[in-house]
Amino acid sequence: MKLENAKAQMRKGVLEYCILSILSGNDAYASDIINELKMAQMIVVEGTLYPLLTRLKNAELLSYRWEESTQGPPRKYYELTDKGRDFLKELDLSWAELVDAVKLIHDKSQQK
Repeated sequence: MKLENAKAQMRKGVLEYCILSILSGNDAYASDIINELKMAQMIVVEGTLYPLLTRLKNAELLSYRWEESTQGPPRKYYELTDKGRDFLKELDLSWAELVDAVKLIHDKSQQK
């Protein structure tokens, strides 16, 4: 197994969580979301992001609105729905439990 493949799989596993977390602070345009992810070293291309946004919207976790832009065509801004906020709270708890479990396993294995 190659290290880059393992890292890519880990990133894919948390990408939806990261998107919801980004949108919990402010509504965002797709390129804003990509920039936030890139700043956090979560490299994502539009071809990956848009299907995820559509899936989250279809699950009623996100909604969107169109806003006129002075720099071109109207932009689609995404925002969390109430259902999305509740879902994110549950993910926050699950994430904390997962991090604790991995740390416990990792720390225990280092003591051997």
